[in-house]
Amino acid sequence: MKRFSHSLRAALMVVGLCFSNYVLAEMSYFSVAENGAIMYDAPSLKAGKQYVASLYYPVEIIVDVENWVKVRDSSGVLAWIEKKALSDKRYVVVTAPIASVHQAPDANSALLFQAEQNVVMEWMDADNPGWIKVRHLDGQMGYVKSIQVWGS
Repeated sequence: MKRFSHSLRAALMVVGLCFSNYVLAEMSYFSVAENGAIMYDAPSLKAGKQYVASLYYPVEIIVDVENWVKVRDSSGVLAWIEKKALSDKRYVVVTAPIASVHQAPDANSALLFQAEQNVVMEWMDADNPGWIKVRHLDGQMGYVKSIQVWGS
């Protein structure tokens, strides 16, 4: 019985570690901190260049290795970027054809503005299930449905 107890405890610890890594992965959104950051296919300046990301472009960190991080973007593309080119300031990108930004986290509240696909907005908070509070780069703030954006 004692052996079973140790095995069960060990299994629960492994599950706990896996879950905590999952939670960390869910919270590992960052943004590009400089305009024209190069995204590579390997963690080296000598690697192939995949594309150039613009300022505030949101990414999710998948792997962190010394001065490099492997990231995923809103389209699912994986690439490597120098860690120094990232900021912990969070942004989201509109993935729906048009995202409606409301005054309150309620579809019946006043419509403040609409943002087209690929527009980047600053992530403010996600205190209301299904909604993200955002700030447009022009300063307008409101709530967008979380299914209309990526990076939250």
